[in-house]
Amino acid sequence: MRLIVQKFGGTSVADQERRNMVVNKIEFAKKKDYYPVVVVSAIGRSGDPYATDTLINLAKSVGIEPNPREMDLLMSCGEVISCVVLANTLKKMGYECKVLTGGQAGIITDENYGDAEVLKVEPSNILDCIEKNIIPIIAGFQGMTEEGNITTLGRGGSDVTASIIGEAINAEIIEIYTDVDGVMTADPAIVPDAQVMSTIFYNEIFQMAEYGAKVIHPRAVEIAMRSNIPLLIKSTLTENTGTLITNYDKSRRYRYDKNDQLITAIAQIGNRTQFRISFDGSADQYEKDTLLFNIIAAENISIDMINIYSDLKIFIVDSINGSKLENILKSQGYNFTAIPNCTKVTIIGNKMRGMPGVMAKMIEGLSESNIDILQTSDSHTTISCLIKSENTNAAVNALHKKFELGKTK
Repeated sequence: MRLIVQKFGGTSVADQERRNMVVNKIEFAKKKDYYPVVVVSAIGRSGDPYATDTLINLAKSVGIEPNPREMDLLMSCGEVISCVVLANTLKKMGYECKVLTGGQAGIITDENYGDAEVLKVEPSNILDCIEKNIIPIIAGFQGMTEEGNITTLGRGGSDVTASIIGEAINAEIIEIYTDVDGVMTADPAIVPDAQVMSTIFYNEIFQMAEYGAKVIHPRAVEIAMRSNIPLLIKSTLTENTGTLITNYDKSRRYRYDKNDQLITAIAQIGNRTQFRISFDGSADQYEKDTLLFNIIAAENISIDMINIYSDLKIFIVDSINGSKLENILKSQGYNFTAIPNCTKVTIIGNKMRGMPGVMAKMIEGLSESNIDILQTSDSHTTISCLIKSENTNAAVNALHKKFELGKTK
């Protein structure tokens, strides 16, 4: 039997009109001889009655912070409500279906409430539904500990639910439905001529998510990649074909029409602070690389874009940790400068691997728009430039134009 996992985001189930569209997508999968396993998120977004953020604010309105276990119990309700409402919609159309919580679907996690790690999946209840020709409707974003406590998987956790279930039941493909037509070459809120990509590779989409693009949860991509299950990002609201996330194997029968451009997409992540620490004797015995970075690690501060020289150490941190790190460095006597309000802009593309001139073209594109580069870093498939946040929109548009990503694919 050809199994397909279809995950529908909160905006896809926000009202009855959209839920009817969801039913159409499920019916279409069945017409293509797939058996659908459905995963849903909580209805709507912050401010909507059953959205996760709304439930969190309701709990906090009492004036005290709920403990993590009880907060997870509350946050899991939004997805359960979505499941029941969607199940009733399907039943009205004549389909048998059964609602399963994450735990009932067999998702077993550790006890890290709020950001639990999936330990294993025992899909017997899902497979039993399929055997009885009952469509499973599974609550995303949640699981259950071995002791039976409900847990949640962190922001974007419904994507993880879809991938981990797809892996467990050996699905042929995983569809992620949202309110956009697919993965775009840049943030359309910044770049007016950003294009929907027909195909993108696993590692490229993983890089996009890691470097700030809000497309799909990186963990969901990692799971699909290790299982070699294609992901398809589509809109619930249109009939557009969406973006296929796959690998290099041209022998797969899924469409493969990746264009020949060096750069696939541009992503950006703001609220960064750059630190430049001088080893000039000011901190005496603390001026050792191992001591400096162990001090930072002990405070659970993550650093990025690391450049190490004998007399200078440069890196960035999330600005939420900027003041904390400044106080630590001052207490040890380090001579440093901190530059807040920075953005890390990254170009991404498998085909830049080993190709000369890509960095030069990126620098040229930013220079033509009079944008100063504070720092750079690169890997085989990415190049990042740190700039002042006030230049973010100009920088992303300049690079999108420089690498001709606005051309219709």
